[in-house]
Amino acid sequence: MSTAARIPLLPVNEAKAAADEAGVPDYMAELSIFQALLNHPRLAGVFNDLLATMLWHGALDRRLRELVIMRIGWLTECDYEWTQHWRVASRLGVSAEDLVGVRDWQGYNGFGSTERAVLAAADDVVRDGAVSAASWDACEREFGGDKTVLIELVSVIGAWRMVASILRSLQVPLEDGVAGWPPDGRAPSSSHC
Repeated sequence: MSTAARIPLLPVNEAKAAADEAGVPDYMAELSIFQALLNHPRLAGVFNDLLATMLWHGALDRRLRELVIMRIGWLTECDYEWTQHWRVASRLGVSAEDLVGVRDWQGYNGFGSTERAVLAAADDVVRDGAVSAASWDACEREFGGDKTVLIELVSVIGAWRMVASILRSLQVPLEDGVAGWPPDGRAPSSSHC
């Protein structure tokens, strides 16, 4: 069941004009999230820069990043985040089994200690607002104390937790013709963003 966006989505041509003004790549204006956010071009530009830095220039392994984002999408019941990053992660070569595995990562045998450490950290932030001491120690161990990777991990978790909140609060819909909750349409519960 679809809910109307709380902020009207800009038509693509208006979103592209706003994207040019904000320094956001044109193709991003075709996404519902940016059709909403580009109602505030300056903020959309900063938002894009933050996410693009981690997506395209990050120090954190991209597979781990995508597993974390998928876990956040699942925990926050954010269909848009889950569905968009299913496509991103799949294009990056993350297996469907691993992506589905984040639904119940503790019970999934395909993850090793590094995946378990970052997924536990994501769970901590979604549940408690901060990475626990035990999860931090595990991540520090797994990444050999690499400060850049550890800072980026916490930033990825925080940023995509924020994205899920924005998407759900603004009730941003999936793009036309995009089926939610891949691969099987199974949602964590009855509410989606």
